[in-house]
Amino acid sequence: MASKVYPTAEAALDGLLKDGILMMSGGFGLCGVPDALIEAVKKSGVKNLTVVSNNAGTDGAALGLLLETRQIKKMISSYVGENKLFAELFLKGELELEFNPQGTLAERIRAGGAGIPAFFTKTGYGTVIAEGKETRDFDGEHYVMERGIVADVSIVHAWKGDTEGNLVYRKTARNFNPMMATAGKVTIAEVEHLVPAGEIDPDQIMTPGIFVQRIVHVKDPVKRIEVRTVRKRG
Repeated sequence: MASKVYPTAEAALDGLLKDGILMMSGGFGLCGVPDALIEAVKKSGVKNLTVVSNNAGTDGAALGLLLETRQIKKMISSYVGENKLFAELFLKGELELEFNPQGTLAERIRAGGAGIPAFFTKTGYGTVIAEGKETRDFDGEHYVMERGIVADVSIVHAWKGDTEGNLVYRKTARNFNPMMATAGKVTIAEVEHLVPAGEIDPDQIMTPGIFVQRIVHVKDPVKRIEVRTVRKRG
């Protein structure tokens, strides 16, 4: 069986990137973001992407890099408040945006990974979120139907992985990465620590390797701080 481990992020994405695909990108804010893979997407020059991500990075970092190069056509997101370029492009009509409540976005991704095409939720009923969507009553309560999401390509970041693609995430970096790993037709994981198969305690594995097709080892990634908060001096 061919190795899942690729020497570079560019090699791991080779043959997968096409104009107009739907891509998922894991992480929360700037934590647990697959920066090396995003940089490789930027270098590829692929365009007209629809990107599913909790947020769109910040100016000059994470998915913000793909906004700078105008490679993203549409974002499906929950929070985009830390990116001035995002707001500028959206207000100019140069970027499409599909806003989702954060829990709904997480469940849409999880549902896609679980093979569930749609589900009903109370969140957003009676608001602009529900416009154009099917609604239904269950036990006297109102619900709106949301579709599951399956990506052409999912890119995720893990703290540790083995050569079979079993992954472990650390703290906040666990946000969105595990469900996105299940919801990609092809999933590429960048890992900080790569170990031989069998070295990770099975009870600690958060994403089984069956969901991961390609792996790239990214040593000592830059750990950015999105909003630095410090105590005022007395």
